[in-house]
Amino acid sequence: MRLLVDQNIAARVADLLRRAGHDAVHVSELGLQRAEDDEILRVALADNRVIVSEDTDFGGLLARAGARAPSFVLLRSAAPMTPDAQALLLGAALPRLVDELETGCIAVVERARVRVRRLPVARDD
Repeated sequence: MRLLVDQNIAARVADLLRRAGHDAVHVSELGLQRAEDDEILRVALADNRVIVSEDTDFGGLLARAGARAPSFVLLRSAAPMTPDAQALLLGAALPRLVDELETGCIAVVERARVRVRRLPVARDD
């Protein structure tokens, strides 16, 4: 699984995920540290990467667009986590999410649970 780690998560997380065998790249490695969310979505889609972020805006953008991709992992925590703790949490959750992330979803990863919503998100009209 190919991951694109957003600017609001430390570049160390991408490095730790790579060391654990994941194909992870941080937006800063692509010169996207100041990119708008729309640009990050386009890059993730073009490069077949799953966005990993603490920014809830990606879920809203995907839902409003009725998008089927890219998948998005929202990392959430009530208390701050170190990059090492974030990488461990993601590393534990990602193997369980492979099928959903490959077919398109928004996954919310928290310390105590993981929630998944398939893309496209049904709109309440």
